[in-house]
Amino acid sequence: MSDELRKQAHDLDVTVWVGKNGVDAVVDELSDQLNNETLVKVKFLRSSRGTDDTEELAADLAERVNAELIETRGHTAVFH
Repeated sequence: MSDELRKQAHDLDVTVWVGKNGVDAVVDELSDQLNNETLVKVKFLRSSRGTDDTEELAADLAERVNAELIETRGHTAVFH
């Protein structure tokens, strides 16, 4: 299943950006989008990362919105 989702994610546009306000600022937005979409692509901007890496931030965000983290690539993560 996740291979199929990864293929779908490839062509997705980023619709959520995590900036200097961090993960907290996008929890509601991501949750709303996941209610309407199968997959949502999130970009972690440099200002959001600080000392954390993208995978840590993405895992934290997935947990907060009760979503499945499909993949991280560079500074982008895909949630289901």
